[in-house]
Amino acid sequence: MSSGEGRLEPTLSLFDAISIGLGAIIGGGIFVVTGIAAGLAGPALILSISIAAIISLVTAMSFAELTAWLPAEGSVYEFSYRLVSPVVGYSAGWMWIISNIFAGATVSLGFGYYLTALAPTLDPKLVAVILCMLFTTLNCVGVQESAKFNNLLVISKIVVLGIFIIAGLPHLNYEFFKIQGEYLSGILPGTFYIFFAYGGFARVAVIAEEVKDAEKTVPRAILIALVASAIIYILVGGVAVGLIGAERLGRSNSPLAEAISAAGNPLLLSIVSIGGMLATASVLLTSILGVSRMAYAMSIRGDLPLFLGKIHSRVKTPYISVLTAGSVIAVLILLLDLRDIVAVSTFGLLFNYSLANLSAFKLDSRVRRYPRPLPAIGLATSTILLCFIQPSTLVMSIVFLLGGIIHHMLKKSYLESGDK
Repeated sequence: MSSGEGRLEPTLSLFDAISIGLGAIIGGGIFVVTGIAAGLAGPALILSISIAAIISLVTAMSFAELTAWLPAEGSVYEFSYRLVSPVVGYSAGWMWIISNIFAGATVSLGFGYYLTALAPTLDPKLVAVILCMLFTTLNCVGVQESAKFNNLLVISKIVVLGIFIIAGLPHLNYEFFKIQGEYLSGILPGTFYIFFAYGGFARVAVIAEEVKDAEKTVPRAILIALVASAIIYILVGGVAVGLIGAERLGRSNSPLAEAISAAGNPLLLSIVSIGGMLATASVLLTSILGVSRMAYAMSIRGDLPLFLGKIHSRVKTPYISVLTAGSVIAVLILLLDLRDIVAVSTFGLLFNYSLANLSAFKLDSRVRRYPRPLPAIGLATSTILLCFIQPSTLVMSIVFLLGGIIHHMLKKSYLESGDK
């Protein structure tokens, strides 16, 4: 029901908003990127996790500011389009698609690696491609997310991580926590990768229109969800490092399964591996769904080819967008390694969050709720973190960005010449 034309009725409580935030933040990322970040930051992994949480919190406040101003839209694409410029808005939407396609490839591979922790004879990339094809088909025929199922999934992920923490504590080797000088320079590069695990924090801000007393409730929910997630992540990261050491953890593509194997209990290994598979699979489903919907929205506006907006006559889904997203994810799985895929996804994520902070900074003071320095800090920290991507992956990310901008400018030039 709506409270007025084009408006959603605010029905979500603080608890509901916190649950949505936890569900969006605690996804497959922590199961996948812990090893990569630990390999860079070593025992200082908990510092990387903490820094990423602080940067996420500042940027989340910018999202809360923007959605309070324009609650019905809820995307960096729309915010940047209106507050900065159409080409910047296009860049935001384009890189959002790129980020989520690479995120889909990341969690697909994560699923494959956690399955092969239980069945070592399987090829993780083949498993990932099969899963991607299956979920692409599901999205084509129409998938309705169930709130109860998602809540159950959130609880399951937290329970699995809780089991990992509690079961791992008695087996910690405290020698692994000695921070050596070589790892200090890896704290911020580790922060870059661990940021992937916080990627869903903006979800609460996006649904602000449906939250009761949103001005007070949304910032509070974001703060609580981020702090709770950071505590869980710090405990998970600390236990993982204490079980097998940062060096061994950094070599694993299924780091939590590798870590809990040190406890010598096959049941624990199965529980953590299945938890990793559930977490990564749920993110893949929503990644394909989200990419197809953004591509559909951009095609309707004319920013992407019109065929991407084609709706299937029977199942009423943007099936061309879904098939395109699934196909690209499958190709990425086969061609690239996990670290590069995570890096490009995180680049797109930070690029979008930089634009969200820039958009919030440009908001008129008459509608501003938070002090202007807050988005300025968010913009600076998000941009600085982009500097810690590997050079080869940075080049790849910039090629994707420039390719999208060139396409947009050429199309705009063509349309303008046709009008003359």
